[in-house]
Amino acid sequence: MANEFKIETNKPDQHHHFLIVVQPAQSHINPARYLAYRLLSIVPSCHVTVSTSIWAHSRMFPSLSHPNQEITVRQVSFVPFSDGYDAGFDPSIHDSAERRKRTKAIGPGSLSSIIDSLAERGRRVTCIIQVQFLPWVVDIALERGVPSILYWIQPVMGLSIYYHYFNSYESIILSHTDDQEFEVSIPGLFPLKMNDFPSFLTVTSHDHPHKIFVSMYREIFESLDLQKHVTGSKPKILINSFEALEEGVLPSMKNYFDLYTIGPLIQSSAKNEEEKSSDIFKIDDENKQMAWLDSKPERSVVYVSFGGLTTVSKKQLEQVQVGLKDSELPYIWVVRKNNRVEGLVLEENSSNGIIVEWSDQGCVWIGVGRREEGKKWEEVLGSV
Repeated sequence: MANEFKIETNKPDQHHHFLIVVQPAQSHINPARYLAYRLLSIVPSCHVTVSTSIWAHSRMFPSLSHPNQEITVRQVSFVPFSDGYDAGFDPSIHDSAERRKRTKAIGPGSLSSIIDSLAERGRRVTCIIQVQFLPWVVDIALERGVPSILYWIQPVMGLSIYYHYFNSYESIILSHTDDQEFEVSIPGLFPLKMNDFPSFLTVTSHDHPHKIFVSMYREIFESLDLQKHVTGSKPKILINSFEALEEGVLPSMKNYFDLYTIGPLIQSSAKNEEEKSSDIFKIDDENKQMAWLDSKPERSVVYVSFGGLTTVSKKQLEQVQVGLKDSELPYIWVVRKNNRVEGLVLEENSSNGIIVEWSDQGCVWIGVGRREEGKKWEEVLGSV
């Protein structure tokens, strides 16, 4: 392993309580849950609390008597914080940039109240783990003198690209966006051409809607720089990957961070009923999905999903539908209910495929041979 992640347990009066803070996205909540279960397996006596937004919490546990109610699943406590969008964020009416500002204004106070409440109940937080894109959590940890760790749920290669982009390489990349053959040499990585980089890193227009992603990643590394400045030590990062997969890039990144490869933390099998009930998105008819999948040969099904965040246009959905139909291959296509735009006509009962609102990927992986998805490291690890 790059480093062995150890938890001090030799103090008889030390009762660890890990607070994992995660944004309201299924692709972030899943690895947060798997980390929580892993921590409990390492230190059975510890407490683990997962905190996401009130909206996501109420979607995960719809039978709550009130939105802020704490609930426990497999010894993991779930307590929500307010991100300013307790009724949910709707990209069709809400602005993404405004969302970030509002969350940074409201989230810290809400999360601080949770930490105080836990301490009053004898569950003092001893370590805060923030999943990507919540850099303001570092400020809370520093103010309270509580150790904090970043949980990076993408590959180490991605960590390296983003880190070096914001440390000396940004101007080089942006000045060569018109030359797709231009190569950039980043320590520990093979030479990268312009189209090898995440597309938003090559956007030169400040008005481009994808420029917001640059700001989101920049804030992550700014918070890590602040943490290093205040604590005087390299920031700790847990990475959902393993050394054998990325042994080339790991040594170079250890110059900047204390890295702990703890992966692959993935869904190893079909979820039990308790876990299914705590997903943001619910499976409409799992028996029907599995019966259809069981009727197909293994490694023969095309699985198409754009995750829980991406909104796909009507034209794009229609083009995907044409492509799937013309392929003549069996497919299972996930189209969320909140992405079924007005005027869209989906062939729900196609002769060679089915369209569902959500699916249990742990089950689907068994029968899937080809896959077209958003950039989800969790699914890549699951297929290794």
